[in-house]
Amino acid sequence: MDADPNPEPPASADAAPRPRFIVKHRLATRLWHWINVVAVFILLGSGMMISNAHPHLYWGRYGANFDHAWFDPPRFPGWLTIPSTYNLALGRRWHLFFALVFAFALLGFIVWSLVNRHIQRDLRIRAGEVAPRHLWHDVREHLAFRFHDPDRPGAYNILQKLAYVGTIFVLLPLAILTGLTLSPGMDAAWPWLLDLFGGRQSARSLHFIAAGAIAAFIIVHLALVLLAGPVREVTSMITGRWRIPEDEA
Repeated sequence: MDADPNPEPPASADAAPRPRFIVKHRLATRLWHWINVVAVFILLGSGMMISNAHPHLYWGRYGANFDHAWFDPPRFPGWLTIPSTYNLALGRRWHLFFALVFAFALLGFIVWSLVNRHIQRDLRIRAGEVAPRHLWHDVREHLAFRFHDPDRPGAYNILQKLAYVGTIFVLLPLAILTGLTLSPGMDAAWPWLLDLFGGRQSARSLHFIAAGAIAAFIIVHLALVLLAGPVREVTSMITGRWRIPEDEA
């Protein structure tokens, strides 16, 4: 048989490399993420049911129908609330149970992330990263839909670090502590909570603000996941292994 006059060149070292995988999310992070998916979904839905029972927010220790409210939240439709029909008692049961799940999951995640140095290694904010020039660079990269640094695949950029640190160490503890302040039983055990937040109604307002900020974080997070490649991002949160895009491998 005659030889092929145009043989295919052999594969060379200069050929485009195959996609590589790195370990991006450890088991503790993945467990905490999926527990939060369930817990936060139910907490927000049941919280909207509780809000519908008295959709007025005040500052100070007291608040009633005829007091001046600084904000009147909208009445949330049934397809957003848990349960879908008005039932304050059942909404509170859902809310309180999953508040415990949420709080203990956060505590476990922080303790374990300190032990395995996830926080120090991946979330520590360095002085140079918050320089205006560096921040503006990351903003431009996000606006161009470039979410990963080719030189440090899988690493968090400064905008991600600020968002995660602010959520984990500010918003989530604020939601938990203000939620505890709303419980008369906890007030009796820890009376300093009322003083810390300036009264039960101020705590309720801060609780609502924290919940709204968490909901906004989730919306932005989901939008970025869709833009960055949902299959790759969701798979990495299930398996822990993240596939580096071919043009970055």
